[in-house]
Amino acid sequence: MSHGSSVGVLGVGRMGLPLARRLDAAGFAVTVYDLDPRRSEAAGIAVADSAAALAGENDILLTVLPGIAEIEEAMLGAEALIDALPTGALWLDCTSNDPRVAKAIADRATARGIASVGAPMGGGVPAAESGTVRFFVGGEAGAVDRARPILGALGTIDSVGEHIEDGYLTKLLANLLWFGQAVAVTEVLLLGQAMGLAPSALRDQLASSAGGSVFIDEYLDRLLAGDYLETFGIDRCVEELETLSALARSADVPFELSETVARLHREALERFGAIDGELLAARLLEERAGTTLRS
Repeated sequence: MSHGSSVGVLGVGRMGLPLARRLDAAGFAVTVYDLDPRRSEAAGIAVADSAAALAGENDILLTVLPGIAEIEEAMLGAEALIDALPTGALWLDCTSNDPRVAKAIADRATARGIASVGAPMGGGVPAAESGTVRFFVGGEAGAVDRARPILGALGTIDSVGEHIEDGYLTKLLANLLWFGQAVAVTEVLLLGQAMGLAPSALRDQLASSAGGSVFIDEYLDRLLAGDYLETFGIDRCVEELETLSALARSADVPFELSETVARLHREALERFGAIDGELLAARLLEERAGTTLRS
């Protein structure tokens, strides 16, 4: 089955590669480009000559970049891909973006007659590979309708607002709660273990208690197995948390507990470096306690 729209995928790393392959398999006319030519070639899909060519030669530009700095540079930097898109095109961004950066790009797009949709992703690489990504979608209804066939081929769509910023903010807030749960659960288990309670036994009690959470149900066993989730960089965790801290300051709302969560992640980044590991804040707490949490 073929689809009418041509899709250029910018960024074929961990997430972009499986997304591009699924769109290709679903019958979309897909072209890819990545700054690393080895990634582009490994996709097994048509490769554009440049990022500007990718933007200029497709109806839809799907951006799947590592983070805020990369998407800002790509869309508003020296090459300014938003200016390479043809009038009437759609910019569909699946990066974990800063809502303020996304709005700046979308405003420039609107001035040129280009539609924009923000669709940050939940679920990680396994979801991208299996077509079960959860998209937190923000954008005007008409633009979202254009994006729907693409996103629907990749996962499920949660429309959270009519502004492009809405999806990014919702995803960042959800991640903040997850990071906070990881820290809180680690501290709880470390105290329980120090007082003689086995982490695995305490885990079972917590799971069915008022303090239960998705973190406990789906990720705690991996921490107890010594897996610090090397699917996302600690530097990216810090980037997301610092974005929310800045937004909280600008909105003049209390953010004290969340600032503690952000500080622990910054300290984990300083301790371990910019390596992969979403749970490195938990590892930092273990190190400070002089022990580890294991089943």
